Amino acid sequence: MDASVAVDKVQHDSHLKAGLKSRHLTMMSIGGVIGGSLFVGSGSVIHSAGPAAVLAFLTGGILMMLIMRMLGEMATASPDTGSFSTYADRAIGRWAGFTIGWLYWGYWVALMAWEAYVAGKILNGWFPSITVNVFVLVTTLLLISINFFNVKNYGEFEFWFALIKVVAIVCFLVVGCLAVLNLWNLGEVSGISNLTAHGFVPNGIEPVVGAMLGVMFAFLGAEIATIAASESKNPSQQIIKTTKSVVWRVGLFYVGSIFLIVCLIPWNDPMLGQSGYGSYRRTLELLGVPGAEMLMNFVVLTSVSSCMISAHYTASRMLFSLATRGDAPACFKLTRSGTGIPVYAIIGSCLVAVVLALINFSDTLRPRDVLDTLMNMTGTIALLVYLVIACSQLKMRRKLEAGGRDIPLKMWLFPWLTWAVILFIVVCLGVMSFMPDYQVLVVSTGGAGICVALIGMLRQRRCAKQSL
Repeated sequence: MDASVAVDKVQHDSHLKAGLKSRHLTMMSIGGVIGGSLFVGSGSVIHSAGPAAVLAFLTGGILMMLIMRMLGEMATASPDTGSFSTYADRAIGRWAGFTIGWLYWGYWVALMAWEAYVAGKILNGWFPSITVNVFVLVTTLLLISINFFNVKNYGEFEFWFALIKVVAIVCFLVVGCLAVLNLWNLGEVSGISNLTAHGFVPNGIEPVVGAMLGVMFAFLGAEIATIAASESKNPSQQIIKTTKSVVWRVGLFYVGSIFLIVCLIPWNDPMLGQSGYGSYRRTLELLGVPGAEMLMNFVVLTSVSSCMISAHYTASRMLFSLATRGDAPACFKLTRSGTGIPVYAIIGSCLVAVVLALINFSDTLRPRDVLDTLMNMTGTIALLVYLVIACSQLKMRRKLEAGGRDIPLKMWLFPWLTWAVILFIVVCLGVMSFMPDYQVLVVSTGGAGICVALIGMLRQRRCAKQSL
């Protein structure tokens, strides 16, 4: 009887509960961005683009700042767990919200599998008697189970996971600054000579432009705060506070730390080109920090765990939002009474993540190749998400002003900066589509986006006919 009551509670409630605090939202937005891609993936970016990689990260940081301002403007006027997907629905059309919502959901589900693979590799290094495959599956099931608890508990988990990452990067910034100022004498490197000694743009501008794709993937995640704000008290106020704070913090952590790295170590250091080695680990080794490998493995493991929890949370909430708008099966909008947890949206996202994780058990597929391909495609999805946010803000701002609505947080220099962002993203996608290393990824992601958009258009037309 109790079981039937519990099921009934899930089936007849479709409202999220406010359980997140301001500190949860801030750490979620920071933690969602600082993942394995920063600690592990930045080395390959520097190795290919040289010290000019810092320009790619700086450009990505500025773009993220402008996008967050636009998103913050829309979110304060109308907080919603679907965030930019909902705004695209209202501003551009239902097909646009459908398309970007499903692409974004797919992004985070794929990210869960990639982060689980990284965690599995680290744990296998510590306990080689247990295979990577076992660690991947166990990590996936263990971490995503956190989202079945009350959202407040999830917020606490993410807060402390993210705090470890933030403390680690702050310590890295302190040590790096001391070394740049020649005040750190334990290692082999100091000063800023490597910034230009081997050429600032040694391989030409093309690798720098190409690095933008990886950088966009690295920065995507700051917008989680606007999705989670609907599960907090006074969401508009929380969004304003978080939007203003997360921009400079993420910019400092990313751009500041990458700048220190390219100052301290040569871009052509062979260790940077090794898959999974990491620029942060190499820098700490050259700085003479004891136990650099173990220290960075712990930080990376914490980072991927944090990102995995956030990824599952974000995917489930986007699936919930799509369902509430009729763009996903209705069961995904049902929540458990009392906790407000979208149980079926969590289960649905979990199942797909587990299937992707099970790629590691395949004898015919090469897991790393499959997961790397998925992650490279997500860089293009990040740019598409940014493009949709900018286009939505352009239209929603005019609708809000025409309706006399109060706008607590406004985009700077509207509409000129918004148009500049749109043009920049279109140019980036256009240039990358002609670059051999990125052409297949951009075209394939664009093709997938077009297919999803066509499905969305058909659904929109069918719904329009049914309403007549």
